[in-house]
Amino acid sequence: MAKLDSPRYTFLFAAAVCVVCALMVSVAAVSLQPRQKANARLYMEKNVLFAAGLAKPGQDVTIGEVERYFEKDIKARLVDLATGELAPEGKLDARAYDQRAARNDPGTSRAAPPNNAGIGRLPKYGLAYFVMKGGQVEQVVIAIEGLGMWGTVYGFLAIDRDGITVRGLTYYDQKETPGLGGEIGNPAWQALWKGRHAYDSAGLPAIAVIKGQAGPPDKDPFRVDGMSGATITSNAITRLTRFWLSDDGYGKFLKRFREKGTA
Repeated sequence: MAKLDSPRYTFLFAAAVCVVCALMVSVAAVSLQPRQKANARLYMEKNVLFAAGLAKPGQDVTIGEVERYFEKDIKARLVDLATGELAPEGKLDARAYDQRAARNDPGTSRAAPPNNAGIGRLPKYGLAYFVMKGGQVEQVVIAIEGLGMWGTVYGFLAIDRDGITVRGLTYYDQKETPGLGGEIGNPAWQALWKGRHAYDSAGLPAIAVIKGQAGPPDKDPFRVDGMSGATITSNAITRLTRFWLSDDGYGKFLKRFREKGTA
């Protein structure tokens, strides 16, 4: 047996502690994974409520409230981005679908066509949330993402039942410069999007963040105020938004939505 003050004992003791700690961390990671996934889904769905105007940014929305909204007023569906058609409801659980993971998996994604939004791969399916009222679709919320100045930004864009008018916007994950490009996370700036038009009369993505101040939505429907000192981020938001509104993103689906107005 090694002496307690010998180098061999010290090494064996340290190795044993490392093994035990590694085992505890592994067990904790595995056991907490379902809860982590549930919390991630809850966070995403809260932001769907913010984009749709069903909750105010910063509002403390409980798990029960989120569940009630998604049981009664919101129908999560998956969109085949290549065709614009809705995936069969029984094929995949839309609420459990991880769009980021799907995008990063070569088996569930494809290379994105050339674009200026910094999007390298596209998942086969994109998330869409139909917001219902009185049994009718009132608006649809789509997931958007793209390269900002310092990294990828993730958000949700809500479109009215007319398939053209923006109902709301939120960015829930971004690394832009605080006080400058980071203002994309400011509810006051996000509110400027409400009432703007996503598409022009020809059905082409037309909304843009400009340098300076835009007019009111009824007189200047395609432009949104730029952020002071954040030209790069402003341009990036324009590019990624137009990408997801185009046929490379949700464009084919939104065209069907404009024509039918249903889920």
